[in-house]
Amino acid sequence: MVTPIDPRRRAVLHDLLEETDRGLVYDLSTLLDRRQVLKLAGFTTISAGLMSIVGCAPGTSSSASSSTAPSTATAAASAAASCAVIPEETAGPFPGDGSNGPNVLAQSGIVRQDIRSSFGSSTTTAKGVPLTIKLTIQDVANNCAPMTAAAVYVWHCDQAGNYSLYSQAASAENYLRGVQATDGSGVVTFQSIFPACYSGRWPHIHFEVYSNLEAATKEANKIATSQIALPKGACDLVYATDGYAQSVTNLGQVSLASDNVFGDDGGIHELGTVAGSVADGMTVSLIVPVKA
Repeated sequence: MVTPIDPRRRAVLHDLLEETDRGLVYDLSTLLDRRQVLKLAGFTTISAGLMSIVGCAPGTSSSASSSTAPSTATAAASAAASCAVIPEETAGPFPGDGSNGPNVLAQSGIVRQDIRSSFGSSTTTAKGVPLTIKLTIQDVANNCAPMTAAAVYVWHCDQAGNYSLYSQAASAENYLRGVQATDGSGVVTFQSIFPACYSGRWPHIHFEVYSNLEAATKEANKIATSQIALPKGACDLVYATDGYAQSVTNLGQVSLASDNVFGDDGGIHELGTVAGSVADGMTVSLIVPVKA
């Protein structure tokens, strides 16, 4: 004989079921503020009812990639949030665009896909873990449609934290700098190496966006300047390899929250997504909405 459930217990169970059946978005909203939800939206996977954070947490394997299909609600929220102009950031003291010293943009050979080697009088190749940089440029004024034939200039430090053209150890080099035009999908890719973490800054990659290649010869023509923040998990994997020893120490002394560029919002709009491995090379991707 089945014992009837007490009416008071039945009511409590009903309330619990109602409360726990509203989905992940509701659960997150009751636990997290808006900024935390945005931070998690692109880096959360659901497996067997459990939530785990990927991308920003230190990795325990040689792989830096993890992905699943997001829920419809999460995907919609992410898409809406992504169609906002990427934060404008400093070009820093080593831009090489003519605004502070040398202008590599005016040099023959700057338009290239592989930026690992210097061009011109030097052919030195920067050492480090291979990294493909993939940027998708979108036109905010056109509902974030792909911005085709735009030009992107990227630059970053080498394995030792030196910037070509500026740092004493790399003043005769112009490696790790290059320009490319976006394809029909608004995408540019550069073959490079994973940059170091130097003292006082979170690991990052600089870039400028121009309306076209012709405009990309003068810094005054740029329409956006920003940076890619590299996820900690990927940094931990790379910096455990030969040549990056100082980066381990430097990374331990800084965080996204304390960084003088990404600290305002924790880098949530500029944090790249990294896939791949140390052995096979990594790819960092970022969607870059701009106002043309």
